[in-house]
Amino acid sequence: QSQLEESGGGLVQPGGSLRLSCAASGFTLDYYHIGWFRQAPGKEREGVSFISSSGGVIEYADSVKGRFTISRDDAKKMVYLQMNNLRPEDTGIYYCAADLEFGSTWYLPDRYDFWGRGTQVTVSS
Repeated sequence: QSQLEESGGGLVQPGGSLRLSCAASGFTLDYYHIGWFRQAPGKEREGVSFISSSGGVIEYADSVKGRFTISRDDAKKMVYLQMNNLRPEDTGIYYCAADLEFGSTWYLPDRYDFWGRGTQVTVSS
């Protein structure tokens, strides 16, 4: 059974940092492109970042460029999202998702094959 599990969320003050982890099991992570998404209360799920299966293509939403860094370690079956200089507007549930097919529309949730359950990130003083 293909599964993704996020961890590393929590409560952090503005300007702080968190590192989210996405653990893959039941499938070969090497073949999959991975996206990170977030969803704030009352808002649609939005794409935050993307890393291709090879790691050669990396994308970020404009709102997180220069603050967030995505990476992957296929040997450990892990994908990470390092989040620095966090802002209150970064608050939400963060999800990782896997996509077998490469495409330019990485930010569209519907293209992904399966998802984790999410981890809550709250940025507040």
